[in-house]
Amino acid sequence: MTGLGFSALRGMLRRGSSPWIPPSASWSRPFGLGWDQPYSVRYASNLDDGPNHGMPLGGFGAGCFGRAPDGNTNLWHLDGGEHWFGLLPDCQFSLWEKQGDDLRAHALAVAPEGDASRPDAAASLPTWSWYPASTAERSTGTYAARYPLSWTHYDGVFRAGVLCEAFSPILPGDYQRSSYPVAVFRWQLANPTNQPLELSLMVSWRNTVGWFTNTDASAEVHFRDDGSPEHNYAPAIGRGEGQRNRAINEPGVTGVLLEGRSSEPIAEGEGQWCLAVPDDLDGVDVLRCSRWDPCGDGSEIWTPFAAEGRIPESDNDRESRAGEQASAAMVVKFTLAPGESREIPVVISWDLPITAFASGCADRRRYTDFFGSDGRNAAAIAAEALRDWSDWRGRIEAWQQPVLERKALPEPLRMALFNELYDLCSGGSLWTAATAQDPYGRFGVLECLDYAWYESLDVRLYGSLALLQLWPELDKAVLRSFSRAIPAHDATQRPIGWYFTQGRGRVEADRKVAGATPHDLGAPNELPFDATNYTAYQDCNLWKDLASDFVLQVWRTFQLAPTGEDLNFLAECWPSAVRALDYLKGFDVNDDGLPDNGGAPDQTFDDWPLKGVSAYCGALWIAALEAALAMAQRLQLDLGLDTTVEQRRFGQWLEQSRSNFDRLLWNGEYYEIDAESGTPVVMADQLCGDFYARLLGLPPVVSDANALSTLNVVREACFERFEAGTLGVANGLRRDGTPLDPNGTHPLEVWTGINFGIASYFRLMGQSDTALAITGAVVNQVYSGGLQFRTPEAITAVNTFRACHYLRAMAIWGLWATETDWAEIPGASER
Repeated sequence: MTGLGFSALRGMLRRGSSPWIPPSASWSRPFGLGWDQPYSVRYASNLDDGPNHGMPLGGFGAGCFGRAPDGNTNLWHLDGGEHWFGLLPDCQFSLWEKQGDDLRAHALAVAPEGDASRPDAAASLPTWSWYPASTAERSTGTYAARYPLSWTHYDGVFRAGVLCEAFSPILPGDYQRSSYPVAVFRWQLANPTNQPLELSLMVSWRNTVGWFTNTDASAEVHFRDDGSPEHNYAPAIGRGEGQRNRAINEPGVTGVLLEGRSSEPIAEGEGQWCLAVPDDLDGVDVLRCSRWDPCGDGSEIWTPFAAEGRIPESDNDRESRAGEQASAAMVVKFTLAPGESREIPVVISWDLPITAFASGCADRRRYTDFFGSDGRNAAAIAAEALRDWSDWRGRIEAWQQPVLERKALPEPLRMALFNELYDLCSGGSLWTAATAQDPYGRFGVLECLDYAWYESLDVRLYGSLALLQLWPELDKAVLRSFSRAIPAHDATQRPIGWYFTQGRGRVEADRKVAGATPHDLGAPNELPFDATNYTAYQDCNLWKDLASDFVLQVWRTFQLAPTGEDLNFLAECWPSAVRALDYLKGFDVNDDGLPDNGGAPDQTFDDWPLKGVSAYCGALWIAALEAALAMAQRLQLDLGLDTTVEQRRFGQWLEQSRSNFDRLLWNGEYYEIDAESGTPVVMADQLCGDFYARLLGLPPVVSDANALSTLNVVREACFERFEAGTLGVANGLRRDGTPLDPNGTHPLEVWTGINFGIASYFRLMGQSDTALAITGAVVNQVYSGGLQFRTPEAITAVNTFRACHYLRAMAIWGLWATETDWAEIPGASER
């Protein structure tokens, strides 16, 4: 199996200088080209690492690193739930080429700029020759990505044709390989000339064992300028004492191991890295230098490489002293005859088996179920990758093909469907080892890196549609965690951040009230899954959408998971669903059947006050009651569980709610935002509950006529009259498209995930042209504005963004859910 990239490279040999064409439905950019006016962050305290982001490599919950469109490795998420962005120039590939007397050698990245002065990022290796960046006048190559695949094509600098395809085994329905801490680099090199070409490919890597653990054991919470809570992260970057590197020769593997001292038991950040190539490469010389100094000028490794395509061979495994750093390098040297091409797989694997939380608390990563947890298995992981990478690549292609062939969906949408899955890898994902109670482990993705708590339930209402379709057992694992948390009570008093932003002083509330549906599953600096409701921007015990969100997601996952219906899962979640709805009904202050919003922001738009019955929360409530009745009937019919009392209670509430929803909110054209505030805006996502009911085959919340009329108003007011539809749908504007408050926050933002959800609703209602127009506008802003692989929650009309690496953006998979039979997704039903 050659794949699209290698076929194109071989075609180049036949045609001469034809340009390389990126694979279909991939995002691409000229190699190393700068950005003229990328989006910048809205709040100074929020994360903004700039636009130089590429696709992450690594398995879910295993930690990952990101190789940017300029060839540099700059994103490091090796500590579960934590973020470090820093360029390590020596974590790099380089190529040497000789034909006759002509020598060419470059590190395959643009010169590192800006990081050289950072003591934690090391020197810029001034003796190295860096690859030239593309300019507006000249392209030196192309970077392309279609997650979990990326390609870097180098053009016009070497005589050789040079293409690198990089990937990890992210495979739908495969709960083993999708967890692996490994990256495969499939180098494809060709000689289009009429003379032999000597080539040497070098991989070099820093020993970072021991770096990625928080040295600040405090769990103290601080508040940013936007009112959101945060904790301090101080990784041990640059700590090298006790590290050592050594050559290894094992069945299937020729490589170098990068290690460090290990505690007993092994601690977070401890373990191994491995650089590896196959042990059976014919006609190839493999040279290894186990140790060189990345903090010097780099000449000890670069001078012999640039001159002869060689490195000083050594197997120096001494331990580093305090203040020292150690890198390793490996070279593959060979000759290509005229017209010949060659494929060289290079694997980088790591084994950092422990992820830690609050002081003294830790867990094993999921991949340790298959390789053990002693931190000595990087070579075994690399060996499996070198043995099976071609099979993995074929399975990725088989999974993606049905989407690639769906030409009714525009190519940018097909591209974004895959690339938005990046967040399952680099969104601070946590995936623990399996237990008897959790046979697939426990799983979670951060809401985002700025709002660093797991699986915010309101956000995943849309954002989990991808996980459901592709890894349904992980979706069930998340919902089981919420189900267990609903009965819990934590009376710890915490200040609520929103009141600070309003200048209203200190207001405190219980962290978690028994029966309340938690907002999130906790944070990486505490006890995720067990200590919930980490966020304290609002009092989430008062939210009016969370209980409905939980019930709808449970029924959705039971009904639509491609693995089929799971009655045990439904039965396990049922008691918590009942308790959650009973708790929410307690907010029906006037006994009209519908919970009332309280005047402070108490739903997913948590900077936007609603008062009384609201369209958003009321529609979700009605849909959730329909889902609960459907659950009760199935449990009684199929498992013999007596749910008569609950059916009677929920049925009465549903009848009362339906009789009052239109009466209180319908204005003849669309639904008022709420019944009591008098706020004269069109809320774009007002009928999320109706979308969910229709998606799940439940009785709709509103009539077809009212749904279509509402969507027409949303399209006109919030999309077409807002920046002429070029940005997406604004959350809330007046009927004429003007803002109620020109300085408003949430109403004037375009929320990427909400837009994808609204587009899915339009598509479900037969309004495909509008759905695709909305999706196209948002995708264009993200992928042309330097926001790729860090998709934010919100963008604005003044070229700013908020909350990058956001979970809800995976709502784009709602477009696929309304497009096709889910059974068409290869691998999703595998176990």
